[in-house]
Amino acid sequence: MLLTAGQVHESTQASVLIEGLTLISLIADKGYDNDRFRAQLAEAEVDVVIPPLGSRAVEIAYDKNAYALRNLIECFINKIKHYRRVATRYEKTSRNFLSMICLASAMIWLRDIA
Repeated sequence: MLLTAGQVHESTQASVLIEGLTLISLIADKGYDNDRFRAQLAEAEVDVVIPPLGSRAVEIAYDKNAYALRNLIECFINKIKHYRRVATRYEKTSRNFLSMICLASAMIWLRDIA
């Protein structure tokens, strides 16, 4: 997890977030569809599952079945937002907020494996 300022789009941090990881495939939403990020993933030989933006002149093919798995991440984010301290950004410092996100994530993981 990586925190940014509220007005910063998360796609600006995508390269940093995957840095050092060994990826086979990457599933992301249309917000991550940009040529620079796609080129970085192609160079690393990662299978890209990102639907193209509607403004693209040329349609880019992607695996729609694999993209359906993105729903699992969306559900996880929704579960995190059920923790009031996370949803309302109750914590004042980034360090404490990130700690609460990690704690909520661990609690969700423990609940789901039980």
